[in-house]
Amino acid sequence: MIKSELVQKLTNENPHLFTRDVERIVNTVFSEITTALSEGNRVELRGFGAFSVKQRAARIGRNPRTGEAVAIDEKWTPFFKAGKEMRERLNRKKEENVISGSFS
Repeated sequence: MIKSELVQKLTNENPHLFTRDVERIVNTVFSEITTALSEGNRVELRGFGAFSVKQRAARIGRNPRTGEAVAIDEKWTPFFKAGKEMRERLNRKKEENVISGSFS
């Protein structure tokens, strides 16, 4: 699902709200998550999961075209850990597919 699909789904489920207002809400939520992570904070959405940042150490990589060694600086990357409720829901769906014979 992309952001525009999320906005459309929320608009359809909340006909009393204008699309522009829903889009502003979605943008605000994403902006606040991004701001919190950029400040080094953790963002937890109960039942969904938690966003945090992890530090990746500097290392030596390889240019795939030339094979030349390349220094890669340390960096911070976003990390998402699914919440218990989400993991259970995903695993329940997989178990139902295995039982019914569908593997998609």
